[in-house]
Amino acid sequence: MPETVAIMVVLIVLITAVSGVMRAKYRAQHGIVEDEDGNTRHLVNPDADRMVQEIGQLKDRIAVLERIATDKGNRLEQEIEALRDKTHG
Repeated sequence: MPETVAIMVVLIVLITAVSGVMRAKYRAQHGIVEDEDGNTRHLVNPDADRMVQEIGQLKDRIAVLERIATDKGNRLEQEIEALRDKTHG
């Protein structure tokens, strides 16, 4: 009988520890932090909007470079000039 109680206590501690790790992993993945008072809040990256805009610009430039790489003729010079105008303008 005492062995059964010991096994149950160990299982309860193990289940509690595993659930704590799973909860911490979920919170970390979703940017949820807890302050010293126990209040939870979501982390917000202040540069997120700027980075999204920059990624959009980079995708546009890649699309132009892909067209340049696959096109032949006079368009090459025109596209290079257009890229120069975008970066300096």
